[in-house]
Amino acid sequence: MDFKKLVSLCQDELISREYGGMHYLKIKTEWDRLQQWMKEHQHTDFSESIGFAYCDEVFGDHILTKIVNKKDRVRLRAVRMLISYQKDGDFEFRTPRVERIFDGEIGKIIESYLSYASNVLHLSDETIRNKKQYLYEFHMFLNGRSLVLEELNVDIVENFFKSMDYSPASRHNSGSTLRIFLRHAYDNGLTKKDCSIFVLADNYKKHCKIPTTYEEQEISSVIASVERSSSIGKRDYLILLLAAEYGWRTKDIVSFRFTQIDWDNNVISFNQSKTDIPVEYPLLSSVGNAIIDYLKHGRPKTNAEEIIVAADTVKKGQPLSPPTVHSIVSKYMGKANIKNWKAKKHGAHSLRHSLATNMLKRNVSMPVISTVMGHQNTETTKIYLAVDVKKLKQCPLPMPELHSAHFRWEVQ
Repeated sequence: MDFKKLVSLCQDELISREYGGMHYLKIKTEWDRLQQWMKEHQHTDFSESIGFAYCDEVFGDHILTKIVNKKDRVRLRAVRMLISYQKDGDFEFRTPRVERIFDGEIGKIIESYLSYASNVLHLSDETIRNKKQYLYEFHMFLNGRSLVLEELNVDIVENFFKSMDYSPASRHNSGSTLRIFLRHAYDNGLTKKDCSIFVLADNYKKHCKIPTTYEEQEISSVIASVERSSSIGKRDYLILLLAAEYGWRTKDIVSFRFTQIDWDNNVISFNQSKTDIPVEYPLLSSVGNAIIDYLKHGRPKTNAEEIIVAADTVKKGQPLSPPTVHSIVSKYMGKANIKNWKAKKHGAHSLRHSLATNMLKRNVSMPVISTVMGHQNTETTKIYLAVDVKKLKQCPLPMPELHSAHFRWEVQ
């Protein structure tokens, strides 16, 4: 593509996304530098290989791994914007830290499986990304030891998990991914034996971790940090309300439709995307007013059935993707200066957890919280009991006196 034409399209995209003046200027300046570099190297048309060559020469790499300087990271992002826009018609979600290339015989088998998972099973992009990450780490482990799939055994697989130092959740997810992949390879004649049997089951329990929550005042600060005068601000404000006031999951937010609202009876009802369980919510005045404000003054013209849509030039009027909602919540966590938010979970699901926990602190009964959360039973909701420290302090039993030669009380 002609470089000037590509830059012009990307500039329109930046303006549409309401990039700030200084940020816009930094990106535009880097594009000017790239144009000068192309002229010196006698390149007229732009391509991914040319963009990567520029990054490798100027920054030392075209991914984030080795780039420490913050200014260089912004400059790298600017170049990768052009690359991803030319390839996909959109800016990539974030600059990657790892370039996952599957080479060799094992790489071909993995690529075949990922293609099957995407084109035949129609798994979501997020699921494919997760599978790709775990399979890449396994691929690198085997390549580093010159191993092939036929040589797998329990010890090799367990050594892989130990080398990765996974959290219990990641160990569970990685094991599941490897098991399915290895079974696929055997079923399709890519391996002579079923190596999936060497991936041992783990004892991970989904609700073993304490959920991340924020105080009511912190959530209020996040919502208040939205600049609601712009069209994007009106959209983001509505998204935050749906996550914080109703505790909706991300998929329910992006699939929120006009048909789910009963304006006459002030009710929102739908089947949850995760469980298919029907839920019903009162149409709060704050939410109703935010919807009306967004529809009147913020929503692009579109025939989409979903209420909340993208404002970008390329995807303008199309439904949002779940990662976009996560980015929106993260953005306002930062703007509100929430303490240690980067070290904690900070997506829409953290607002869902916070709603349940804060209701519990207000002595709302467990069945009511379960109904609001859309849980099938109260057992799922009991995970939030672990967060209510004040009530937990009421539960401990006093330690009985012990009469033993091996034990004595000491008063400090």
